[in-house]
Amino acid sequence: MTRAQLEHAIRAACSIAGDSELWIFGSQAILGQFPDAPEALRESAECDVTPKNRPEAADKIDGALGELSQFHQTYGFYVHGLSLEAATLPDGWKDRTNKIQNSNTKQYAGHCVEAHDLAASKLVAFRDKDREFVRILLMKDLIHADTLAGRVESLPCSPEERARLTEWIKRTAED
Repeated sequence: MTRAQLEHAIRAACSIAGDSELWIFGSQAILGQFPDAPEALRESAECDVTPKNRPEAADKIDGALGELSQFHQTYGFYVHGLSLEAATLPDGWKDRTNKIQNSNTKQYAGHCVEAHDLAASKLVAFRDKDREFVRILLMKDLIHADTLAGRVESLPCSPEERARLTEWIKRTAED
């Protein structure tokens, strides 16, 4: 996905949801902070969102713009309308989002999860593709291991899980 496609997704999703703002919390949220993010971070064809003021409209977005929809077939990417509960995010994440709002979004706003918060969320899932995403962020110096470890400490998960994730960050940053 490109930044222009993300802006299109914001415009379309806000229009469908009847909301002027979205939370963007999947991997493509990286484009809010890094519009020219490395291609390896932009491989996903989906954008995970929920309407900020009308979260109940997430299903409408998914139905109209989701995977295998006419929108997906036409534009080659899709918008996955989800509940925020689908993501595990660090405390205070809403205050650190990067806002995309411009003429390409028709002044609708997409609030993209900040890179360290996104990485912490990806580590909770701990799938191979998520660890690779975080590894690339670290290797390209787009995030810092110490800041990421701090965000992991504020995740709503068990102390054992936080310790495991912190150890993974330390090992990966040393490589």
